[in-house]
Amino acid sequence: MKKTLILACALALAGVSNVALATEGGTAFVRAEVGNTDVDFDLAGFGSGSDSDTSYSIRGGYYFNPNFAVEAHYTNLYDQSEAGSSVKLSSFGAGVIGKKNLGVNNSGFFFSGRAGLENVEGEVDDGFDSASDNSTNLYYGVGAGYDFNEMFGLSLNYDFRQADFDGLDADAGTLSLGGEVRF
Repeated sequence: MKKTLILACALALAGVSNVALATEGGTAFVRAEVGNTDVDFDLAGFGSGSDSDTSYSIRGGYYFNPNFAVEAHYTNLYDQSEAGSSVKLSSFGAGVIGKKNLGVNNSGFFFSGRAGLENVEGEVDDGFDSASDNSTNLYYGVGAGYDFNEMFGLSLNYDFRQADFDGLDADAGTLSLGGEVRF
């Protein structure tokens, strides 16, 4: 399933990039985000709990115009170890971004929103045995920030995603600070 999602994302971005190259005014971007993810776990028959961890995300994509872009990303959501056991959550995905700058020449304060499809992988290792599972669901997020010029901006973002594994549901909300370079 994971390989299928990665292949589908790569083909979609390749097809979109061909259209983007045929139009003028597009801009590629690379984005890095660091923040905190709060995860709510619900284990069927055992109850629920929550925890948080530092997270990071690497994103890249293409703005067709100042208000619309496509993106692909890898996000490390959660990685905790205690007493010989560990739990990890990470995701790969692709989606769209809408953005509105309030300043001239695509600079100044802005608001943004993003949504897409991602594959969340969960890994559990209790010291004796390990298991992993994948869940493909939608993600969405909002952001606000400041573009210092047409090439660089900073933003505060909130993203939400859900993962439904065999017997375990996880809801993850991530608050992050992001830096974006456009070229």
